[in-house]
Amino acid sequence: MARTRAAGSVEPLEVLQRVVFPEHGDPQALPLYIDPEAWAVLPVADAAKERLARARGFLEDGHARAPLRLTSRSGSGWLEGRRGLRVPAHEKLSLATYFNAFPASYWNAWTSLSGVVLRVRTRGSGQIVVYRSNARGVIQRVDGANVSGESESVFRIPFSSFLDGGWLWFDLHAEEIPFELLEADWCAPAGEAAKRGGATISITTLNRGDYCTALLSAIGSDEVVMELIDRIIVVDQGSQKIVDNAGYAEARRILGDRLEVIEQANLGGSGGFARGMLETSEAGESDYVLLLDDDVEVEPEAIRRAVRFADHCRTPTIIGGHMFDMYDKAKLHAFAEGIQWSPFIWGPLTPDRHDFAESNLRQTRWMHRRFDVDYNGWWMSLIPVSIVREIGLSLPVFIKWDDAEYSLRAREAGYATVSLPGAAVWHVSWVDKDDSHDWQGFFHARNRLIAALLHSPHARGGRLGRAFLAQDFKNLLTMDYYTVAMKHAAIQSVLDGPERLHTDMVDRLARVRASAAGFTEAQPIRDFATIPHFAAREVPSVKLGTVETGPTGLGFVWWLARQVVRHSWSRPHRGASERPDAHLPYQDARWHSVPAYDSVLITNAEGSAVSWHVRNPRRFRTLLSRSIRMARLMRRRWPELSREYRAALGGITSSERWQRTFDEVAKG
Repeated sequence: MARTRAAGSVEPLEVLQRVVFPEHGDPQALPLYIDPEAWAVLPVADAAKERLARARGFLEDGHARAPLRLTSRSGSGWLEGRRGLRVPAHEKLSLATYFNAFPASYWNAWTSLSGVVLRVRTRGSGQIVVYRSNARGVIQRVDGANVSGESESVFRIPFSSFLDGGWLWFDLHAEEIPFELLEADWCAPAGEAAKRGGATISITTLNRGDYCTALLSAIGSDEVVMELIDRIIVVDQGSQKIVDNAGYAEARRILGDRLEVIEQANLGGSGGFARGMLETSEAGESDYVLLLDDDVEVEPEAIRRAVRFADHCRTPTIIGGHMFDMYDKAKLHAFAEGIQWSPFIWGPLTPDRHDFAESNLRQTRWMHRRFDVDYNGWWMSLIPVSIVREIGLSLPVFIKWDDAEYSLRAREAGYATVSLPGAAVWHVSWVDKDDSHDWQGFFHARNRLIAALLHSPHARGGRLGRAFLAQDFKNLLTMDYYTVAMKHAAIQSVLDGPERLHTDMVDRLARVRASAAGFTEAQPIRDFATIPHFAAREVPSVKLGTVETGPTGLGFVWWLARQVVRHSWSRPHRGASERPDAHLPYQDARWHSVPAYDSVLITNAEGSAVSWHVRNPRRFRTLLSRSIRMARLMRRRWPELSREYRAALGGITSSERWQRTFDEVAKG
């Protein structure tokens, strides 16, 4: 039951999670902090509305739960500083939100706590109502209190029914006068406090001084968070030095001697984060190293939560943060990440791109179950130093798959990764990106193979070889010959063995980019005035706005056979290399529509350039033949290569080997 008393000295409890609000009341981010909306229950009128309600997740017992939109009164005008808010008379406000609800199932599953204590300080007359959910999203009232004047209410909630999922939160109901929340905290029960650990933050940056200095200032501005930070290391690998950025002086003023900048050659994300791991481990002052991308915005409280969660974990655990879209801040882009083991490819375990402005936490039923992940992206990942010392540093792969491989390696050593709700950053999402067709495609392919050789449970990699070959067919039929050539180079790099990975980091990027010179489709055209005019000829029609899956079954076999013959032996029409036949937007350039052209312009995913794809039968035959040969070679040598890479893993990820690389690069 709740205990309420007149506010005086705050009960001495260890705070696990502070209830916080955005510093500047960013209207885009508000749905992640407060939920003043009333979610009405409306009868479903007809079958069409029922289908829409089901599709949006708003159907419940024959009624569609429909949102009433945020009104002008429910925005930042209710906020009073970082910790407080003011609920107008006769209004209701819920804190069933991403940042202010308490993810009880995660604390129950991974920590030693027996429960949680909610402490709420208020002023005025009103009601506090505490709710919980279960893994199915069913909501129940847990406790409540009627309060008046300036008071402190304490609610003790045991972890007795959160095995598979469930959150906790509270609502505020004002009466005849405004009701003020002064502050609220989710705390550890008395006698269950943990040793207070400290963290070193490691940020790798490459010519993103504006982003990075803003990030540093944001972290340093929260004094409560900074109590847990021993040092912030910025590994600067760019040509535009962060110390020369206009925002650096302010970041240095705020952080003082706790900020350290290390300049080194560009060794990619894996090289930058490995340096941060190494420096933290050798310094011996921190319990954790927290990896952060340079181009993120962070809720500083998220850092504090990750550290406190790690403090209470039963065994050392990697704590990851979620990712929201920096330019559409209520949209959750990455919640739980996993591996599909047979094709060995990463991907979300949950629905993609959830919008909290459209559907709040109470409505988002899938989010109430607990998701146990295979890995967490290194946009935000806290790693205990004890794990670093035991399993080593990052895999030396420049970029891509280093974060996933590290969590898989840790799990094989007995250490889990937890993606913790309420800990998150805003990052430039990859909705408008497709890096599988530019120079990054080499690292995608090579590092996926290496991670599979190290961790795949399937003989000869399962369906990975077939997945590679199928993707090669798609790329060849869409006249993306450069991507296929890069994948061949990636496979050859794997065949060269693990000892080449460290030296490869130094010059592989330059070699990959240089190889694009011989491919028309690898030369982006960014000036619209220079885009060639289309030829006046009949071209295949494209149904705009439709989602086509392409041919299937026997129809697909017949279609593929005809396309292979055409692309292998049929000459493109005269003038194909001089004028394109059409210009396709990115969303219309599908694998089954592009092959019908001899010459076509395709806009890239972000809409900043076009690539010109021209059919080349000789190149098609050469690359297809090599794809088949290399797929057979990889399958034949898989057991041998897997043993070789697994035997070498400890050496190539050791602190000693990485230190040698840093020393060699520094010498030039």
